[in-house]
Amino acid sequence: MKVDSPKVMTRRDSMKAKYVNPGKVAGRKAVIKSLILPGLGQIYNMQLLNDGSRAGKNLTFQRIYTIGKIGAIYGGFTVLTLSFIESSKQYNLYLTELQYRNENNNRPDPNGPFVNPDKITSRYSTQGITTGKDTYRRNKQIVLFSYGLVYFANVVDAYVAARLHFFNIDDTLSFKVLPTMINSNSIYSFNATPAIKLSLTF
Repeated sequence: MKVDSPKVMTRRDSMKAKYVNPGKVAGRKAVIKSLILPGLGQIYNMQLLNDGSRAGKNLTFQRIYTIGKIGAIYGGFTVLTLSFIESSKQYNLYLTELQYRNENNNRPDPNGPFVNPDKITSRYSTQGITTGKDTYRRNKQIVLFSYGLVYFANVVDAYVAARLHFFNIDDTLSFKVLPTMINSNSIYSFNATPAIKLSLTF
């Protein structure tokens, strides 16, 4: 009589049986998409809303809210781009004027934007031109830093929204507040302190 030997579970089999957290998978996909193109992670989250697995009822509001976030992302990038272009333009004007004055004994450029109608005097001193140049240079740096913040916020928002998609936050969410006692004792004594216990059910 042939006796079958017990089947030994291989590492591959154990990996197949391993639980996969759908929230982590969705969050990772949303992050990758947002890194590739800002707003793409939010579009992916809208696709998650359409799969019918989202707990809750007000999906229309969530879709509108997600579309609004995409608009805010690109609106922010647009404003920053316009600000960077304007700051670069002004920086170049001040820099050109300052270079001319350094080469011509602090005389203003007669064809520059800062000269008065008499073509001799200027609206700004050399120190004022230097301050203006430095101000617009800092503005450019701030805009570049703000680009990074908007990009980072886009990635974080996509990840958080994807993870929350798999949390049950429908009408069954409830909480209970009860009085309780906390032991704030030393090692060998009991000293009860009144406290409040909060329990969440979802």
